[in-house]
Amino acid sequence: MHRMAGTRFIQWLNLLVFALVMLKTEGVDVGITFVQDAVAKGAVCLDGSPPAYHWDKGFGAGINNWLVHIEGGGWCNNVTTCRSRTKTRLGSSKLMDKEIAFSGILSRFQKFNPDFYNWNRIKVRYCDGSSFTGDVAAVNPANNLHFRGARVWRAVIEDLLSKGMKDAKNAILSGCSAGGLTSILHCDNFRSLVPVGAKVKCLADAGYFINANDVSGAQHIQEFYSQVVATHGSAKNLPSSCTSKIRPGLCFFPQNMAQQIQTPIFFVNAAYDSWQIKNILAPGVADPHGTWHGCKLNVKKCSPNQIKTMQDFRLQFLSALGKAGTSSSKGLFIDSCYAHCQTEMQETWLRDDSPVLGKTTISKAVGDWYYDRSPFQKIDCPYPCNPTCHNRIFDPQEHPEL
Repeated sequence: MHRMAGTRFIQWLNLLVFALVMLKTEGVDVGITFVQDAVAKGAVCLDGSPPAYHWDKGFGAGINNWLVHIEGGGWCNNVTTCRSRTKTRLGSSKLMDKEIAFSGILSRFQKFNPDFYNWNRIKVRYCDGSSFTGDVAAVNPANNLHFRGARVWRAVIEDLLSKGMKDAKNAILSGCSAGGLTSILHCDNFRSLVPVGAKVKCLADAGYFINANDVSGAQHIQEFYSQVVATHGSAKNLPSSCTSKIRPGLCFFPQNMAQQIQTPIFFVNAAYDSWQIKNILAPGVADPHGTWHGCKLNVKKCSPNQIKTMQDFRLQFLSALGKAGTSSSKGLFIDSCYAHCQTEMQETWLRDDSPVLGKTTISKAVGDWYYDRSPFQKIDCPYPCNPTCHNRIFDPQEHPEL
């Protein structure tokens, strides 16, 4: 009896160890690096703390390959919203986790990330609130806010160059959400900072935010972006090919500047991007009676009229995307999922049940495009036609703003 119980216990223990190993292989914790010497250059987070990143070093054949991935986290558009950020990791490196899990495109395991697993993989923390475009020299002592995103960008890249990226053979600038917008806005600049002989491309995941009216007809996101650009002094760090023609706030929208990007770039985006549906199409201010509340939490709870409005939004999105141009150097993976950011999570980057377009996962599409094995430009049919989608369902407790 005791022996049977002992055997069962050992079997249970083995199962537990196996489960923990599997969990560990999908995401590995990587420690934080603070760029302390950036402080002297005024390249700091909103609260004046040093910028930071996490670096999992390359190995084997990937030792001279660099993937620089920018964290997301929206933007702040005035002193009030920027001050509130200083009490979170999005405005202060003092509040950042000292370790974060790397998975998806950042994974170090060949099975989960076959094309980039052995590269130097860096996740740059986001603490400036302007997609790394701001640079206001003066600091108002009344609020002690530092609008220095562009300086942070430069300081982080210079730090990585000094740690081996100056010898890069291959390099990718990628990012998710506000980090995806960063990879669009800074794509050519990144190319200019990396060695001339390197193969350099960019990847924007959920970064193609569009200038669309909300459900009340107001230009909510356009006004918001104009305030971000004005607050952070971003105009001088946005592409001059755009700011010379139109108001700087409009150059925060990729549809107005992406065609000018010379470096090859790949856009991964949901046509029904959950952040854009929640914050551009149906922000709370445009929905005072909360008609869209349930729909924004779970797309299956949308009414036929709301689905029709979202289908119209998809068409606006595709029209805005078309303005980026059709060059074969540009990659497209536009699925019809209700999702936001699909490259950082293992389940959507590469797993047996990951979303596919043309029987191709995001991981394979990006890898084939980067290594010139084959171009990839695919746009999904309208919702709900793709059964492989991982449609997000939001917990109302975690998203009270909805």
